[in-house]
Amino acid sequence: MLSIKKVCCLAIGLIVAQLSCAATAKQPAPGFMAELARDKVLSWQFSPYTHHFSDNPEHKTVVLVGLEREYANQKLDGLALFSNSFGQPTVYLYPWGGVYKSILGVERLSFKWTAGLLYGYREPYEDKVPLNYKGFSPAVIPALAYEFKHGWSAQVNVLGTAGLMFQLSAPFK
Repeated sequence: MLSIKKVCCLAIGLIVAQLSCAATAKQPAPGFMAELARDKVLSWQFSPYTHHFSDNPEHKTVVLVGLEREYANQKLDGLALFSNSFGQPTVYLYPWGGVYKSILGVERLSFKWTAGLLYGYREPYEDKVPLNYKGFSPAVIPALAYEFKHGWSAQVNVLGTAGLMFQLSAPFK
């Protein structure tokens, strides 16, 4: 059976391979990805940095890769794989979410929210997220995103009282 760590490494490898192929050869998406994206906007997500509100010597670097779908009705869903603040491989599956565009009259600014299930905060850090049961906990993440190039956006995710995650999203083609 594959561990979460191996799945994260595999996902990162696939994303890097896809992005490098697309950048060099403009190849079309594989069939299964094209089906996932049918009538939707499919985006890769990458977060190299999270700012923690508290200074805890146990905090580790948080790196996230993910895949998000935006529907025509502005619904969102997706999957993110990351190493949490304590170095544990973690998965965030969010079947619910939405995006509201042109916030405060700024055409490229949008508000996003996602809701789903986290898995990965285990002993001795199970108390670092609310309502955790054996590594599983619900999550709701609000965010502000700014589209700086068609399909490309910079995003700040609010992680409750823990911190801010800075993310880049790019279209999957």
